[in-house]
Amino acid sequence: QVQLVESGGGLVQAGGSLRLSCAASGRTFSRYSMAWFRQAPGKEREFVAAISSSGVATEYADYVKGRFIISRDNTKNTVYLQMNSLKPEDTAAYYCAAAARDGWGRSALIRVHNWNYWGQGTQVTVSS
Repeated sequence: QVQLVESGGGLVQAGGSLRLSCAASGRTFSRYSMAWFRQAPGKEREFVAAISSSGVATEYADYVKGRFIISRDNTKNTVYLQMNSLKPEDTAAYYCAAAARDGWGRSALIRVHNWNYWGQGTQVTVSS
């Protein structure tokens, strides 16, 4: 069982930056792939980024590639999402997710139902 708690959301102007954190409970964090998803009002939850259990492999959605960076610190049981050059369309609730598997293909990574554990979310609002 893994419990996830996100933090770091807030209000930022377009072009600004934020760093989200997701703290995980449990002693087996290093065995889990981790991901960030987001959900805007009235829209479905969508994939943002994922990172393998070791942190070596990452995957990004096209709409954040080159602006967002996912990373993890297995000594702190924490995964991060550095968000740069933020746009108003990045406004959403951001959710951290975990799954006890590795070596996924992209088509599997981006699917909400493939992730077993979820945090409560943190709101990111980007003003124009």
